Amino acid sequence: MADLFENPMNLCGFEFVEFASPQPNVLEPLFECMGFTLVARHRSKDVVLYRQGDINFIVDREPKSRAAYFAAEHGPSACGMGFRVKDSHQAYARALELGAEPIEIATGPMELKLPAIKGIAGAPIYLIDRYEDGKSIYDIDFEYVEGVDRHPVGHGLKLIDHLTHNVYRGRMAHWAKFYENLFNFREIRYFDISGEYTGLTSRAMTAPDGKIRIPLNEESAKGGGQIEEFLMAFNGEGIQHIALLTDDILAVIDTLRASGVPLMSAPNKYYYEALDTRVPDHGQPVAELEARGILLDGKVEEGRPRLLLQIFSKTVLGPVFFEFIQRKGDDGFGEGNFKALFQSIERDQIDRGALKV
Repeated sequence: MADLFENPMNLCGFEFVEFASPQPNVLEPLFECMGFTLVARHRSKDVVLYRQGDINFIVDREPKSRAAYFAAEHGPSACGMGFRVKDSHQAYARALELGAEPIEIATGPMELKLPAIKGIAGAPIYLIDRYEDGKSIYDIDFEYVEGVDRHPVGHGLKLIDHLTHNVYRGRMAHWAKFYENLFNFREIRYFDISGEYTGLTSRAMTAPDGKIRIPLNEESAKGGGQIEEFLMAFNGEGIQHIALLTDDILAVIDTLRASGVPLMSAPNKYYYEALDTRVPDHGQPVAELEARGILLDGKVEEGRPRLLLQIFSKTVLGPVFFEFIQRKGDDGFGEGNFKALFQSIERDQIDRGALKV
């Protein structure tokens, strides 16, 4: 295996997340409420591009396509993702040499043939080397909507920060090895979280470019918890949530809520009363965070706060949800919030009757 700091695939962040739904008009209204704009349509397929900042969401509505079959099995969901690479042919060849399983993506005349390998739940990981304006895959395979800004600001969401995989118990090591062997990811965090009734373990995997982060979650031995519920509802392993980055989470959350995006409620008042003790000298407006249900994590090093602010939507695509995150010098995943969030979801499971106690 290559040295942990090497980037043998020349990764450079997420290019897009691909979505599909077995029913029409499920994804599009949600993305519009989240501040995304329809900016382009595929030249020959029923595939559209929604964008906000540098976030690309591709909605594949093509009948009898791979995405359609994925959605029929798993419901409305993220059915693929694109990684930016320097040279897609080199990256693809290397992935196959290391044992990756290829996926053939159907193409029409004069369309790019995007190399892809099989990832979680059989969803493709596309390897994309055309992402500069004027030369991107969208410039070639899509037609931009006339009169629409090609890089709309939307609600102020800017980048895909990370996305998680929920996996069957005992499979976390398999998927960690998958990303380590093919892309030279490394584990930067390990969580073992217990609620009052359930628990989970999580390995936060990060690519050598530092831009692609994929936490892996599996149910603890207690069973019956939120990972198991996801696996049952999703009909297998898959992408549980997608985290979107902003530099003004207070304004974004106000706009998302006003637009009708359902957000998780705050854990409880005691969480906010303990913030000054848990993260001393954080300098954040606690009352404003509490009013919005925003979680705060981090630490102060050499007098400088390194903080992470985050909030989660409720499940909006079957068991799939979104995270909205602002980083102020903290590159973690909200370790200090993880248990509070876990317990909050556990309480929600009890309220819904999904967890019997």
